[in-house]
Amino acid sequence: MRKIRFLIKSSLFLFLAFFIVMTGLYTFAYFSPKLELTSIGQMYIYDKDENLIYQGSGTSEWINLEKISNDLKDAVISVEDKNFYKHQGFDYLRIIKAGITNIKNKGIVQGASTISQQYIKNMYLDFDQTWKRKIEEAFLTLELEVHYDKDSILEGYLNTINFGAGNFGVGNASKYYFNKNASDLTLEEAIMLAGIPKNPSKYNPVNHYDYCIERAKIVAKAMLNNNKIDEETYRHLFEDKIEIYGKRESNNLQMLMYYQDAVLKELQTLKGIPSSLRDSGNLKIYTTLDLKAQEKLENEILDNLEDENLQVASVLIEPDIGAIRALTGGINYTESQFNRALQAKRQVGSTMKPFLYYAALENGMTSSSTFVSEPTNFVFSNDKIYSPSNYNDIYANKNITMAAALAYSDNIYAVKTHLFLGEETLVETAKKAGITAELEANPSLALGTSEMSMLEFARGYTTLANGGYLLDNYFIEKVEDRNGNILYEHQNKKKMVLNSNYVYILNEMLSNTSNSKFQSYTTPTALSIANRMSKKYALKTGTTKTDYWTIGYNKDALLMIWLGYDDASDIHDEASKWAKNIWINTMEDYLKDKPNDWYETPHNIIGVLQDPVTGMPVQNGKASIFYYVKGSEGNSINVDISNE
Repeated sequence: MRKIRFLIKSSLFLFLAFFIVMTGLYTFAYFSPKLELTSIGQMYIYDKDENLIYQGSGTSEWINLEKISNDLKDAVISVEDKNFYKHQGFDYLRIIKAGITNIKNKGIVQGASTISQQYIKNMYLDFDQTWKRKIEEAFLTLELEVHYDKDSILEGYLNTINFGAGNFGVGNASKYYFNKNASDLTLEEAIMLAGIPKNPSKYNPVNHYDYCIERAKIVAKAMLNNNKIDEETYRHLFEDKIEIYGKRESNNLQMLMYYQDAVLKELQTLKGIPSSLRDSGNLKIYTTLDLKAQEKLENEILDNLEDENLQVASVLIEPDIGAIRALTGGINYTESQFNRALQAKRQVGSTMKPFLYYAALENGMTSSSTFVSEPTNFVFSNDKIYSPSNYNDIYANKNITMAAALAYSDNIYAVKTHLFLGEETLVETAKKAGITAELEANPSLALGTSEMSMLEFARGYTTLANGGYLLDNYFIEKVEDRNGNILYEHQNKKKMVLNSNYVYILNEMLSNTSNSKFQSYTTPTALSIANRMSKKYALKTGTTKTDYWTIGYNKDALLMIWLGYDDASDIHDEASKWAKNIWINTMEDYLKDKPNDWYETPHNIIGVLQDPVTGMPVQNGKASIFYYVKGSEGNSINVDISNE
């Protein structure tokens, strides 16, 4: 009997204590500053000319609750928080039930967040699973509940929740998926939308229609259980396929979202911006995006690729400052959000060779240093044999110059140079140039067998394109809060890491990939697009069994193009033509209003007229200018390079 009285008294005490604490918290929340609903979550992204290109969390027009389909409201409440209009921010019975379920399953298998809690988490907090974050969430939920009625909370929630594919808010989502206003959705469309926020990527009907319908049937069952639809209606849902629209009214570039994802990823790394703002919005983000360049790049990709299964990644950079002006991470963002420019690790093939030949120049070789180009077996001390081959098994079967080897992308010359320098030399040079990927020092590294992401690789190429300065490639120029206070502003930091003399010589050699004077026993790798060049470019192509690269630049622009299959299938030869077409058409358009301004020749660099293949001195006929640091040219004929 005493135990029973003790339990009753303890229960009463705990209940009174809980009541007093909660009353105090609600009172304190009531007198706290009122949370703003219609201004939160408004993340704006601007291009380099400060034109608004994307409103990332929120709609351009806040949709009033009465203009939102009743079916959608019923569906969301049924599946997310059936007691929404009954509780005061927390569904305590649901919390207890979820706790018991999780204990039984020895893990978190069921949640108990209400719509109010989810709204607070989405708009004001980061997503760290810490006690501090949970306490903040609870208190802000109290503030929300005491300051606003349920309709206002539901309205705010529906206007800001993530519906996938970059659509935040029911207004954006309704127009994107179904080309309708939120008030005009059918029951089936409303049910589909209500299911998406559970996992916006997985349940996006543009990409994963079947998964979306599976989730929609769960939502429909919840509506049936809550008497929002009857049994007859439930049985006949989704008998016919629902038409999906999947387009935006403006800036309907199907690859632009890859750029925006990269912006938001960089945003997470910036110091000085509160995590609550980064994750919830209330930010104006001014980017480096050149929208015209992005549009041109996308159009060229779509116009030139003739294989619908082939994927593409590309990036356009202003090398002097590192600003990323355009980027694509795939053919169509609505079909795949995997950003191949940031996330894919691919072999880079012969586009690794410029870093090798820079190292060779820095270690005493010159542009006319020769090795024999012939089928070669490289035998190592452990009796392992490495037998690389040239493309199409074309060899000079004689000595060729470094300049010729680079123009033809001769693999034998590259491996001989690599082994002559020592395998670690290329690793160290790439790292010095800014390539952060882990590179394995082995004989095949010179042929680009190591894998890296495009943006990792781009940092090294930016160093070559700006004359030897290491800097960060970046997407974000400035970030402001909604009141215009500057939270972050990019500061250019450049550090000279490569010898500008050797970078100049290397860039001149790379311009020979489109130089007809090098046409001999084989053809320079970019000669096919030389007649479309109005400017001088340093250009390198790279081919593996599964990847094709075209990378080229001058002082004003660096453009990298990669083509390949996601499943690493063998790539066909036509990809070479497609990549080059995309590259030349995009570059020529981007630079059409800029002068043909090549790099300034360093004062201690001289030009010498020589045979392109053998490097022997010539005064007339088929000759090209080789460049040297004064004193390293040997017995050659000096020419006036200013008259080139």
